[in-house]
Amino acid sequence: MKAAHVWFRIAFSLLIAVATTACGAGQAQPPASPAVPQQPATDQSAGQSEPAYPTRQIEYIVPYSAGGGVDLVARAAADYVSKEWGQPIVVVNKPGGGGTVGAEYALKQAKPDGYTVLAVNVSNTTMLTAGMKDSLITSNDQIYTARIGKGTMAFAVKEDAPWNDFHAFSQWAKENPDQLTWTSVGPAGFSAFGVAQWFDMIDADFAKTRMIVTKGASDSVPKVAGGHAVVAIHTIGEINPMLQAKKVKILAVGGTERSPFLPDVPTAKEQGIDGLTVFWWTGVSFPKGTPEAVIKKWEAVVAKMTSDPDFVKKLHELQVEPAYADSAQFTADVEKETQYYTDLATKSNIRK
Repeated sequence: MKAAHVWFRIAFSLLIAVATTACGAGQAQPPASPAVPQQPATDQSAGQSEPAYPTRQIEYIVPYSAGGGVDLVARAAADYVSKEWGQPIVVVNKPGGGGTVGAEYALKQAKPDGYTVLAVNVSNTTMLTAGMKDSLITSNDQIYTARIGKGTMAFAVKEDAPWNDFHAFSQWAKENPDQLTWTSVGPAGFSAFGVAQWFDMIDADFAKTRMIVTKGASDSVPKVAGGHAVVAIHTIGEINPMLQAKKVKILAVGGTERSPFLPDVPTAKEQGIDGLTVFWWTGVSFPKGTPEAVIKKWEAVVAKMTSDPDFVKKLHELQVEPAYADSAQFTADVEKETQYYTDLATKSNIRK
């Protein structure tokens, strides 16, 4: 019995030794966990683990024709961000419907995964909502992510037009509203609100004027240069190519101060027409449901971009001023502007 007991202790000790060796040199190990699927690549640049973004090409939708202000700023931004992130960002022009065709594609048809971004601007947001009771695109469809830049409103007429100052032109327009033709992407576009505010300030009959629909500034300004419309109201940058070619002339700019890009051109206020506050802006937005991490990453890159001297130089070449606003400020500005333009549209009978 004693011998059997000894052999039992020896065998038990051997079993313990084998088990200990298998678990790793005598260290206690936790029980094995069940296999888990491999997690996707993550982005920890913000100090937290997030799904990597972007990992492939991004479409930057411009809802206007190539060559206009929104398009040119979008291309400069796409170039900057693609280099910053190491992924291609391709600008895709989808003009039509006063900016609604491209906006509807980006905000309603594309997946809210961050790989389709909208070049949002004043015409297809606040003005569109103000001008149409049943707008196809509203603020409820999108997340205003970051504003990039702003532009000063300018009034351009044909180079050999008989007016040499804005006061005389305004007097003629007031007396002959039925002869005033102006270009716009639609009845709720930037130009339409520019004309409506101008006529409100000079107490003229906006309803008697006639709009000529175009696909954007690159189509609009040449129409004025060719004598197919009397006036084009766009940003300085959008008018500048035809201005430099001496095909059109700018009679006035909006705002309270002269533009740094056209210091010799007086404001409308200097010429006795006060209250022209309409201004142009552009930025980026995404459809509702887009991951917050995507929104934050775009906020950060636009903030960096608009403070980068090289990018600011590119904006200045387009006669656009940097005007960064994060998502919260951007959204608040849009809400305030929408209310103002809705009141103006109602008063001018633009709202349909």
